[in-house]
Amino acid sequence: MIEPIHTAIKGRARYRVRELYRSEALQNHLEEHLSRMDVVRQVSASRLTGTVLIHFNSGNTVQTIASLLEQVVSGFRQQRGLPASESSPAPESPGKNSLKSALLSGIPFLGSGKRNAAPKPKASCLYIHGIEDPRLKPWHTMDPDSVIKEWGTSAVSGLSRESAQANLKKYGTNTLPESEPRSRWSILAEQFKSFPVALLTVSAGISVATGGVADAVVIMGVVVINAVIGFVTENQAERTIESLKSLVRPGAQVMRDGVLTEVSMEEVALGDLLVLRPGSYIAADSRLIDSTNLTVDESSLTGESLPIAKTHLPILGEKTPLADRLNMVYMGTLVTGGQGIAVVVATGKSTEIGQLHLLVGEATVPETPMERQLTQIGNQLVLISGAICGIVFLMGLARGYGLLYMLNSSIALAVAAVPEGLPAVATTTLAIGIRKMRDHKVLIRHLDAVETLGAIQTICFDKTGTVTQNRMTVQRIFAGDKRIEVAGTLFSYGKGNLRPEACRELLELLRVSILCSESDIAKRGDEYILKGSSTENALLAAAVKAGLNLGEVRSQYPLLKTKLRSEDRNFMGTFHECSTGERLVAVKGSPMEVLAMCEWRMQDGERIALTEEDRQAIEVENERMAGDALRVLGFATAVVGGNEGLDWLSGLTWLGLVGMADPVREGVKELIGLFHQARIETIMITGDQSPTAYAIGRDLNLSRGEPLEIMDSSHLGDMDADALRALSQRVHVFARVSPANKLQIVQALQKAGRVVAMTGDGINDGPALKAADVGVAMGHSGTDIAREVADVVLENDNLETMIVAVSHGRTIYSNIRKALHFLLSTNFSEIMVMFAAGALGLGHPLTAMQLLWINLLSDIFPGLALALEPAEPDVMQRPPRDPHEPIIKASDFKRLTAESAVISASALGTYGYGIMRYGMGANASTIAFQSLTLAQLMHAVSCRSEKTGIFSKEKLPPNRYLNLALGGSLALQLLTMIVPGLRGLLGLTPVGLVDAAVIGTSAVVPLIINEATKKPV
Repeated sequence: MIEPIHTAIKGRARYRVRELYRSEALQNHLEEHLSRMDVVRQVSASRLTGTVLIHFNSGNTVQTIASLLEQVVSGFRQQRGLPASESSPAPESPGKNSLKSALLSGIPFLGSGKRNAAPKPKASCLYIHGIEDPRLKPWHTMDPDSVIKEWGTSAVSGLSRESAQANLKKYGTNTLPESEPRSRWSILAEQFKSFPVALLTVSAGISVATGGVADAVVIMGVVVINAVIGFVTENQAERTIESLKSLVRPGAQVMRDGVLTEVSMEEVALGDLLVLRPGSYIAADSRLIDSTNLTVDESSLTGESLPIAKTHLPILGEKTPLADRLNMVYMGTLVTGGQGIAVVVATGKSTEIGQLHLLVGEATVPETPMERQLTQIGNQLVLISGAICGIVFLMGLARGYGLLYMLNSSIALAVAAVPEGLPAVATTTLAIGIRKMRDHKVLIRHLDAVETLGAIQTICFDKTGTVTQNRMTVQRIFAGDKRIEVAGTLFSYGKGNLRPEACRELLELLRVSILCSESDIAKRGDEYILKGSSTENALLAAAVKAGLNLGEVRSQYPLLKTKLRSEDRNFMGTFHECSTGERLVAVKGSPMEVLAMCEWRMQDGERIALTEEDRQAIEVENERMAGDALRVLGFATAVVGGNEGLDWLSGLTWLGLVGMADPVREGVKELIGLFHQARIETIMITGDQSPTAYAIGRDLNLSRGEPLEIMDSSHLGDMDADALRALSQRVHVFARVSPANKLQIVQALQKAGRVVAMTGDGINDGPALKAADVGVAMGHSGTDIAREVADVVLENDNLETMIVAVSHGRTIYSNIRKALHFLLSTNFSEIMVMFAAGALGLGHPLTAMQLLWINLLSDIFPGLALALEPAEPDVMQRPPRDPHEPIIKASDFKRLTAESAVISASALGTYGYGIMRYGMGANASTIAFQSLTLAQLMHAVSCRSEKTGIFSKEKLPPNRYLNLALGGSLALQLLTMIVPGLRGLLGLTPVGLVDAAVIGTSAVVPLIINEATKKPV
């Protein structure tokens, strides 16, 4: 008996049929038989996931549909000579595929037995083809010890290398299912799957039926030429898009044989212990076994915008939704704070995000917003031109032209009128733009990021490592009552040098900086190799200058536990074992937060009470150092009894302040000015204190000479969303921000209607980079996670290339508009000529063959050449485009219609001249054909700019691609008059000198008129 597990969404339920997995025959059987039932409105079976989604009519229950489904499955089994049903498998729990439970809450699953009774599976485990798959157990319902035991791993040392390799061999590598790139044959075949090609094929068939075999050959020749050009451009675009997938491959830190090891994501094995730290990219679905203030950004999976607090403690029920599984972390999500250890329980396609990949069936690269707009425009033009061609067809019949002749002409006109290659032009232009940006060391990871770059209205800069060089050096120390300057290897106090060993407070402060640090220390000869953040490395370098042995200090005080900086505290603490059995506490972080935990201070090597006057003096010194654009940290320590525990952070002894400087990158100030010229707002986001951030923001002129608005982000989380949205548009600098604050700031700007770019390089920039419209990461100094979630990677860490990227983004969008403007205006002119001539009773100026030739000659090469226009001189002085504005506005249609009318009038004028001189016939048509073709080619020159023209003082940079395209097209057009076979095929007659002069004049006049009517620059 099939029992529903819980209530389905109204009118929709998903069931699992185990035999459906990879069975195309059962998939077809289910869809065919269920769709015939009156109670079923829609059915979709997936052999990838072994599930059936059924939409059913109201008045039916989940049990009713399950019974019908069971009957259909039984019928299939009987057709195959199998038993109608089996009772061995238990219904699958909804917890087995929590992603689908999250997407379609309350979805029952139907189990189907397997031939030749296999061992009965556990009720909590998916059963496919007689193989129990432990990756799909409800791990959130199990305690940590059970999970560890299940995988045969250790909570301390993790898997052995041999066990990890065995699991990788048994279950496969940790890779997500990826769609196969389109083959070259499929790309070529798709060139013939369009409405215009169908029309041309019909036209060719009509030509054959009426005896015009030559016409049919030419028509199909046009089809083939269009297909070849489309294939070449789309194939290049496809290869470029495919190459984007391999730009960044994140890694993971795992414990193997008791050693912390960094492996690639593909090498993460089931049972591995993942070590989670702020900025970690979670490489696989895992069950937490230990955690401390752990927060995870799960927006990619659940849509929840704010980080989720995770804990290993609770054991949850099977029906707990995905977003509420606090003891689980999932592949593709991001650690934003705290730390944790988790056992890998699902990898690759068995992960939640892997199942999502299978469900959505990533078969093709999705269209960009621009491509969708162009497709919509193309569809609208099909309808408009179809209506016009229908009118032309009826007018021709009314004037006595033959049915087949008018049908053939109308179909050819329809195809000539619709620029069927618009989406291909967009894709090709975007792909070419990506390659051009690579030449400037700008790596684009997502196709639609190219067009978004041109719409950026606000850029948020992370300071450290982005605006600055991320090369911290200690410049000033305030220990005891001494203000110590550090220059090179020298420490100075007052007017003389200071021997560090003579200053107990200084040595104690530097000792704490060695202990309270996550930097890895190695030694090569006499040289230390430091691997860690620039801030911690600078502190260690200062300790070395003072003569301290880093390794010896750490070995004297073994590390017991670390409390990392988190969302609610701006300091870090470490706990160490002393040789006396006591515990040493080492703390560093925000000076005021560290000072608040202190009751003592060190003076002349002695511990004395910390008075209110001392606190005020420390605060004044902190403000002075921050005002000098130094990043300031406070240090404290304590020695406590061995029974005090590891969370003792009060009654500390204050040691002093350290001020560090990170030089601003060369050229950044000028870069800020260029962004302001481009009407792009600039905001600096930093974890520094307000005085430090204010000094740097002032030096960079972030406020364009206006009063600099700065906000301390300490209480940003408590601020009303509307207030934050309004405030975010006025503030130039946000200080003391956390990773969550960065995310809030970016989202607040977006809610205010801004298109936001976020630059960063650190692990704490990950959430904001991911949420921004364009995330920009540093390629060399940036962390793996920053590069993984970003849309754009600056390979050489040069922030100045960001202005190049924005310029390219604006230029690419502008060029697509130019190509579109050219295609629409020239194609409209063909419709106008044919319509006007028919309405005036002037016959048909152009034959079907001539229309096809014009379409082939003017649409392809000049249109692509316009898409390769160099940037206009003022492209970075214009305001960003409105992202909600259509690519072709109402005002654009007015302009291109007027331009089409001028071209059409000129062509009709020459046609009238031909009629007056030769009468209706081939001579007049030849003159009209040559005139319209040359005028359209000349119009490409006018489409190079909306404002700058041939009469403007400021000239456009040369476009050699357009010169080649026009030169080649004009040469081909000349061949129509020279080559007898081609001239006969197009139905042309020789042209005399007078006629040639008229044709040349009629081609140039529209260019002059259209250029003269442009708005002056």
